[in-house]
Amino acid sequence: MEKEYALEMKNIEKEYYGNKVLKNVSLSVKPGEIHALVGENGAGKSTLMNVLFGMPVIHATGGFSGEVYIDGEKVDIKSPYEAMKQGIGMVHQEFMLIPNFTVTENIKVNREITKANFISKLSKSKGMETLNTKAMNSDARKALDTLGIGIEEWARVAGLPVGHMQFIEIAREIDKTGIKLLVFDEPTAVLAESEADRLIAAMKQLSASGIAILFITHRLTEVLQAADTVTILRDGELVATRKAEDTSVVELAELMVGRKIEITGKTEVVEQAVSDKEIVLEIKDLKVQMPGEEVKGIDLKVFKGEILGIGGLAGQGKVGIANGIMGLYPGSGEVYLAGERLELNNTKQALKKGLAFVSEDRRGVGLLLDSSIEHNIAVTTMQVKGKFLKRFGFFDQIDVKATREHANKIIKDLDIRCRGPQQLTRQLSGGNQQKVCVARALTLDPEVLFVSEPTRGIDIGAKKLVLDLLVKLNKELGMTIVMTSSELVELRSICDRIAIISDGKVEGILAPGASDREFGLMMAGEYRKLQSKEAV
Repeated sequence: MEKEYALEMKNIEKEYYGNKVLKNVSLSVKPGEIHALVGENGAGKSTLMNVLFGMPVIHATGGFSGEVYIDGEKVDIKSPYEAMKQGIGMVHQEFMLIPNFTVTENIKVNREITKANFISKLSKSKGMETLNTKAMNSDARKALDTLGIGIEEWARVAGLPVGHMQFIEIAREIDKTGIKLLVFDEPTAVLAESEADRLIAAMKQLSASGIAILFITHRLTEVLQAADTVTILRDGELVATRKAEDTSVVELAELMVGRKIEITGKTEVVEQAVSDKEIVLEIKDLKVQMPGEEVKGIDLKVFKGEILGIGGLAGQGKVGIANGIMGLYPGSGEVYLAGERLELNNTKQALKKGLAFVSEDRRGVGLLLDSSIEHNIAVTTMQVKGKFLKRFGFFDQIDVKATREHANKIIKDLDIRCRGPQQLTRQLSGGNQQKVCVARALTLDPEVLFVSEPTRGIDIGAKKLVLDLLVKLNKELGMTIVMTSSELVELRSICDRIAIISDGKVEGILAPGASDREFGLMMAGEYRKLQSKEAV
């Protein structure tokens, strides 16, 4: 008898060190159904898939509560290998291919077909058998033909177009025997529109053969194009499940983003406030080659004295903007600070001219963890502006008195909780480490402060302290701040305007009080498309 559901996940809950990231989530996928799973960054999609695949990060942190059923039978999956044995496969967003292997070798890796030879017969050892390349090529060809892809199975993967690599990933999964459920993780993220259409056609063909498909994506138009059912997660909770035919891009966008948000009082006068202000930073056709966060031509104006937010989903390019302007990744285009053109790809000049940057990589880029707080605060200003140094003949030495006086003052001003300026930065909490990063940037006395993911990896109390600090710097010192964040609720709580980045470009700029519908459409990259249709 045919089972009603290929996959059932019931009342799944998961917490990491007291922080609950999945809250009573249930999900059911029928055989032959394409079920879309959508949500913002941090909604819980990846954690739910980690539970399904038995990833070590789940079981090494206390496991999870709830039940998982495959074909109606309760399972306890403890590893990806066990998931594969249960008939679950995944097509990853990041390719899991071996470049110097052929297409066939990638499809059959760890499932090679062998044949006996003289030595294996003599030694009675299967380990001495040779590869049956004819049979392997035949299987690979069958999988590729199922997807309608005309790649030669003997071709090497290195140098193939990105779209072809994605289809090889799918071919590898459907070549596995007993496949019941295929998870597609952002499969169209790297594909051109025509390739995306072909992939969706292939998904429908696979579902028609009885394979259940879980389709994880943020492209809402493709959700409605491909899916039978849509489940929306937000902040670790199941918000709604809809039949695709009964919903719309607009409703999905609202469900994906909508939440209670406390907005500061300044949002109502945003348009009037910025229209009279001078432009302090102007960006023209900025392109940045940052892996995973490529910027593909940004035009943006930043007004003096404002907090400009930059938001968007992961991998869309928002993080690349500040990193490119600061010269940490190769960039091209034009950037003007107070009317003067900056030289790109030159970090020292950017700092000298009046920019400062608090990196999203606090430990890797932002801090010298085994140095003192005072040294961390002063070191960039020493190198760039020659401050906190004393000259002795031909040599410069650190001015310990000046450095300590400045450190003590800024520790007090920013309320950095520590034993004193000589304490090692490594010993501080995450929130206080972030304040040290801000202190280092402020010591440069910048014209514009870039802050990237300022609350990443710190607890909720520390988050509020960091956000309050940014507001204080803006209001009391009149500092211009450009804040990049994956946390839309935080951008909406402190920013004057919010630029949403999609596919490496500005999808639009909104006031923080704009509707959830507008934010959701922009985050999904659907806003301009919808505006164009409405205009027609």
